Amino acid sequence: MIVTVVGLGKIGLPLAVQFARSGVEVIGADVNPAVVDLVNSGQEPFPGEAHLQDYLADVVAAGTLRATTDTSSAVAQSQAVVVVVPLFVDADAKPDFGWMDSATEAIGRGLRAENDTLICYETTLPVGTTRTRWKPMIEAGSGLVEGRDFHLVFSPERVLTGRVFADLRRYPKLVGGLNADGAVRATNFYTQVLQFDERPDLERANGVWDLGSAEAAEMAKLAETTYRDVNIGLANQFARFAAANGIDVHQVIAASNSQPYSHIHQPGMSVGGHCIPVYPRLYLWNDPEATVVRAARAANADMPAYTVALASDLVGGLAGKRVAVLGASYRGGVKETAFSGVFPAVAEIARLGGMPLVHDPMYTDAELEKLGFTAYHLGEPVDVVLVHTNHADYATTTAADFPGVSVLVDGRAIMDPAAFPGVTVRVVGKPAPEGV
Repeated sequence: MIVTVVGLGKIGLPLAVQFARSGVEVIGADVNPAVVDLVNSGQEPFPGEAHLQDYLADVVAAGTLRATTDTSSAVAQSQAVVVVVPLFVDADAKPDFGWMDSATEAIGRGLRAENDTLICYETTLPVGTTRTRWKPMIEAGSGLVEGRDFHLVFSPERVLTGRVFADLRRYPKLVGGLNADGAVRATNFYTQVLQFDERPDLERANGVWDLGSAEAAEMAKLAETTYRDVNIGLANQFARFAAANGIDVHQVIAASNSQPYSHIHQPGMSVGGHCIPVYPRLYLWNDPEATVVRAARAANADMPAYTVALASDLVGGLAGKRVAVLGASYRGGVKETAFSGVFPAVAEIARLGGMPLVHDPMYTDAELEKLGFTAYHLGEPVDVVLVHTNHADYATTTAADFPGVSVLVDGRAIMDPAAFPGVTVRVVGKPAPEGV
């Protein structure tokens, strides 16, 4: 079997490597020649993915993975095609299918009936996209018929960057076809190229799960990620109410979660990344009456401004103040700023007249400046500190790292208040100390 993986990004490349390590020949297709060159030389094009560099070097050296910019040519040689091309959402929450449309057109041009190709879309999609958008587009571009000359399924990626290989083993692989034959093909394919951990906590054996339709598989991915956004939105609203009423929400959540029917997530300064801020919008695109989803998204989007307002109130206004935002990444230990709350936080600080500065141990000054930020360095004078990202390095900082700081607002509940004597410390979701 030859498998083409279309899109060699932070999910697609580890997938391609996983497939190659499982004994099939893999062609990675990407529109970026620099990425293709790096992959062909056995070098990871982005840092931070556990085991990727070692595994990539091995499969390239073994000749089981190669990369190309010619998607159509790769597809023409393949019996299976896996698509992991980004889907973006514009400012109006409307899906932008531009990159995926281009990739799909290239796939259609490369399809050959004699290959009886299985095509699996893994990019998260609005419900119905596989059947109503990709099927007619591929059929028009190839002149072939789905279900007869090729099979089309949806199988959502369910992994987090930084731990893709572990997540591929831990979570069931969901598939949904446009017909029963396609679902069987997809089940057999993923059973061949993935290995699964034993999960006694699951009601059915870990492995490939056929959900019965592409639409069910599409909705499953949207449901699991939208649930997280709604849950965090609820936690954030609890946090704001609790803090205003002298209650520590973190104690409340721990107490609530001590019984098995409560699974309240943790509040925080922002919700970022490629998934949680985006996928609820994809769900809302199909279900605009989902008021719970819409309210949670709005609540989470407001948290950067809320956290900045806490600092502003404590310091008597941010005008003329130097404000250090700790963390550009959307989550700790990951070098990624997609939909990071640092952007609205910096904008709000500037709107209130403050001087926003950004620190992140994973980024150079030049990289921060390219993102539009002024870099901050530990040890430089500052008036206010906001903790945006739960990088492990920040948990060990002290007041000495921030000369002149008078107010610290911890948006992730990771700092040690005892390390900041004489500094007014507030934690999102906790009430103000007495006298503050």
